[in-house]
Amino acid sequence: MTVHQPLEFFVDPSRCIGCQSCVQACSECDTHRGESMIHLEFIDRGHSVQTVPMVCMHCEQPTCAEVCPADAIKRTADGVVQSARKPRCIACGNCVMACPFGVPELYIDRAIMMKCDMCYDRTSVGKRPMCATVCPSQALFFGTREQIEAIRPQSMPTNRFRFGEQVITTRVSVMVPRAPAPAPLLDVTAAMDERPANRTVRLNVIGAIDPLPDPFAEVEV
Repeated sequence: MTVHQPLEFFVDPSRCIGCQSCVQACSECDTHRGESMIHLEFIDRGHSVQTVPMVCMHCEQPTCAEVCPADAIKRTADGVVQSARKPRCIACGNCVMACPFGVPELYIDRAIMMKCDMCYDRTSVGKRPMCATVCPSQALFFGTREQIEAIRPQSMPTNRFRFGEQVITTRVSVMVPRAPAPAPLLDVTAAMDERPANRTVRLNVIGAIDPLPDPFAEVEV
């Protein structure tokens, strides 16, 4: 019987080309009310144009939910941390300050915190999040771990991050380069003990019907 692997969300910052397709597509998700819940950050804007897509990492123990005084942020049974519930959210901004990844945003005009929910209306039924469907470089990939390992053999997913003394495990994984394999040792001094192979000189007579025996065939140089 075939065992289906669970679908996971992978972010590969090295493949982001800054096209903002994910930002535009995110606002099309039915649960986002026309707002984009994803944004791009510059790695080092003073020296590079390299960007990285920022999505909610969906922590196993979400700090945003732990600091919410109104208990407005819930985590589903399958590990997706939802936006704040409107009837409960008091727009205090605690979640915005507490998130180690800087993801939640407070919408003052609506007095509510909203953030990436991994397009829960889609991913809960096996569909890809909107951002992953349009990313041309697959910096955002939604699939099985077997699939990502097959197409990115030089990278490996990680979902454990350290902030000071705190280690956070997330549902979303970030692709990082694999440690390079150690180069084989090359003994350059071994060439000093090598002996050159015997060489022979053969002189053919041009125009001869039957080639004459080479008088220098056995001469070693």
